[in-house]
Amino acid sequence: MMGYNSKIYDPDSHWYAVWTRSRQEKVAAATLTTLGIQHYLPLTSELRQWSDRKQIVEVPLFSGYLFVCISLLQNSKLHVLKVPGIVAFVGNQSGPLPIPDQQIKDIGRVLAAGVECSVHPILKEGDRVRVVRGALAGVEGTLVHTNSTSRLLISIDMIRQSLSVNVLREDVELVGTSSVYPMCFGQVAATL
Repeated sequence: MMGYNSKIYDPDSHWYAVWTRSRQEKVAAATLTTLGIQHYLPLTSELRQWSDRKQIVEVPLFSGYLFVCISLLQNSKLHVLKVPGIVAFVGNQSGPLPIPDQQIKDIGRVLAAGVECSVHPILKEGDRVRVVRGALAGVEGTLVHTNSTSRLLISIDMIRQSLSVNVLREDVELVGTSSVYPMCFGQVAATL
């Protein structure tokens, strides 16, 4: 697979995230390689256990996403959207949004260094979250900050009171997946 550091010297080329079908990241990346479209699929090793064995497997770091480096001024967007397994570009109402080169390079450096890392959604104050591990697993509330700590605010609206407890950001996840997914543009209906 083409790496993040072999960017084509085209001033109009930028990195974009594309959304893939479930477990289709590697298939899409292989097709992009065949087509000569520069892309980056960051992979990480995980220990998987089956009933009869354990095995280390390479899995996408960002499940459901890979990155392409293309120029939107050319017809490259359509070529990418025709790739089996790719659903759409990630962006906003204006269309696909570029990702800074430095962010792609930083991901590559972290993975090349072999340091332990994990993926977390970006959480901001006021998000509705659920604790996913520890003694409070399953408890839901609103994420708030006090000084340098994160706190979970559990509100009882009927009595207009709240209970606040310290939580680690890595121990919570957003409640409701609809707020996690970015807007996707350029879906090819014929391939769905």
